[in-house]
Amino acid sequence: MNINLINSTILRQFWSVVEQTQSSTLLGLNDTDLVKLLLRQIESKTTLNHEETSNLTAYIYSKTLLIRDLAQI
Repeated sequence: MNINLINSTILRQFWSVVEQTQSSTLLGLNDTDLVKLLLRQIESKTTLNHEETSNLTAYIYSKTLLIRDLAQI
């Protein structure tokens, strides 16, 4: 999967959102719903343009296994 560059501020916000989201939520959603939830939470904190939204969506999809692994810890 080819992922374009993502602003480091957005990445920090994203992983902060992952840490703040309840583990049961992260583990209980399918991939599509998980991506939508995390993307909505980021968009509530910052305005993303179309390219940033597209890049972040691809990034989240590529990290769903890692997100769930972290939620199990």
